[in-house]
Amino acid sequence: MRGHDWINTVLPDELIVEIFRCLDSKLSRDACSLVCRRWLKLERHSRTTLRIGATGSPDLFVQLLARRFVNVRNVHIDERLAISFSLHPGRRRRKETMRLPYLATDSTGAEGALESCLSDAGLIALSVGFPNLEKLSLIWCSNVSSHGLTSLAEKCRFLKSLDLQGCYVGDQGIAAVGKFCKQLEDVNLRFCEGLTDTGLVALAFGCGKSLKAFGIAACAKITDVSLEALGVHCKYLEVLSLDSEVIHNKGVLSVAQGCPHLKVLKLQCTNVTDEALVAVGASCPSLELLALYSFQEFTDKGLRAIGVGCKKLKNLTLSDCYFLSDMGLEAVAAGCKGLTHLEVNGCHNIGTMGLESIAKSCLQLTELALLYCQKIVNSGLLGVGQSCKFLQALHLVDCSKIGDEAICGIAEGCRNLKKLHIRRCYEIGNAGIIAIGENCKFLTDLSLRFCDRVGDEALIAIGKGCSLHQLNVSGCHRIGDEGIAAIARGCPQLSYLDVSVLENLGDVAMAELGEGCPLLKDVVLSHCHQITDAGIMHLVKWCTMLESCHMVYCPGISAAGVATVVSSCPNIKKILVEKWKVSERTKRRAGSVISYLCVDL
Repeated sequence: MRGHDWINTVLPDELIVEIFRCLDSKLSRDACSLVCRRWLKLERHSRTTLRIGATGSPDLFVQLLARRFVNVRNVHIDERLAISFSLHPGRRRRKETMRLPYLATDSTGAEGALESCLSDAGLIALSVGFPNLEKLSLIWCSNVSSHGLTSLAEKCRFLKSLDLQGCYVGDQGIAAVGKFCKQLEDVNLRFCEGLTDTGLVALAFGCGKSLKAFGIAACAKITDVSLEALGVHCKYLEVLSLDSEVIHNKGVLSVAQGCPHLKVLKLQCTNVTDEALVAVGASCPSLELLALYSFQEFTDKGLRAIGVGCKKLKNLTLSDCYFLSDMGLEAVAAGCKGLTHLEVNGCHNIGTMGLESIAKSCLQLTELALLYCQKIVNSGLLGVGQSCKFLQALHLVDCSKIGDEAICGIAEGCRNLKKLHIRRCYEIGNAGIIAIGENCKFLTDLSLRFCDRVGDEALIAIGKGCSLHQLNVSGCHRIGDEGIAAIARGCPQLSYLDVSVLENLGDVAMAELGEGCPLLKDVVLSHCHQITDAGIMHLVKWCTMLESCHMVYCPGISAAGVATVVSSCPNIKKILVEKWKVSERTKRRAGSVISYLCVDL
């Protein structure tokens, strides 16, 4: 029966709302809300999450949203994000800042400029509008104070997650959260410089039974006293992230001894030594992730304690731990055989023997990152290739002694490899990457930045053997049209491409990409001197899904090429280009889509 509404007359509200919740994108939900008034109302009821920029009068914006979306449980407000919305969902790129119905007024009633960032008034409006709030993020909302946070805590008593990164709140507000939010599980107080131990102790006392995750960074007035309170009151704490110059062993010891369920520990504390890690190894058998950054006084003794006591460890990050050696890594390998992720960054005394011990003992390894490891040679990675058959991701940065032999070993032994990122490893050339193309059929993400021995032959092999989604060959000056054309023909699913600083790349490659990679969304062409407006025209003719395009320092691309990208790509969100290449007409048409390269003359 044409013209008969079989949906609205049959389906109840609850079922339509449930259908809306199953939609996979905001764009789809927006489209459904335009069908009829009933669907608009129900779609608003289906929204549980809002993301708001803290510029453009967010206080008033929050009041409007609170009236429209009554079932919101999660709110994310970020000072760095701008408020904008599409006036006509589905229509081509017509966006503008939301027009608010009235101006802000001061205490005398005079009209004034709209506030540019969230204040206590907005936070109070949020707490009134969303009393069932469960998750709140206020990122760098510097105008929020204890007054607004206290009001929020009093009204939003079901709050489970609170992120106040960069907010200058004081002890009174945090104490109120501890007093009223008894279900709070996750707290992030990074860069909250106004807090002291007084507020943290009150928070730990009030939320001790529910708190599971806690993080601080650059809070100069938070000392070991706060961590002692966590150790006493927060018995179920599972995640702890500390970045501080005033916390010592005493605080970490208290947490280790008082929180036996600790699973994640991230430390960047220059005054913490082996003594604290020995306590972690002795008291935290459930530890699964350990990340240690910039430890000047940390040695193999602490890592041995982790290997002995933390048998469930799966993820280990060691960054700039100068006094660690192969012996510490060998102890982890012997005790933590279930290790799946390992990152070694700038630990100059860790070499081949430590990596070989990991390869022999940790057979479940799925991700390995070696950054600035000058003492690791080919044999270390050969051991990984022989033993770690489940490896899916490998990251190598500035490893000067690792070459094609090691990459061939990885290719032959780790055939489940999905991600390979290599940067400035000058001994790796065509032979290793060809072996990857011939053996690693599941590879989807390849980055070869400034590997100047890699050329077209390598990419031809990759194009024949892999179906890449992401490719970065920035600075590989031996790569030209032939290699990129092979990728275009063999990788139709490619969505991200960075070919910056390829001086031999020209319009032929652009034409091949346009025809072969219709799903391309992000492309970086900067410093490609041979690409011209003609190449850009061929690229955008078929790549209609393009969202970002960087093309600075491309002398062959003129204002006409920039205009072509703007007019041909309905989904474009960002274009990075020199200001002088943008005509007034293009500027009016593109609006905020275009970002300019700033050059000091």
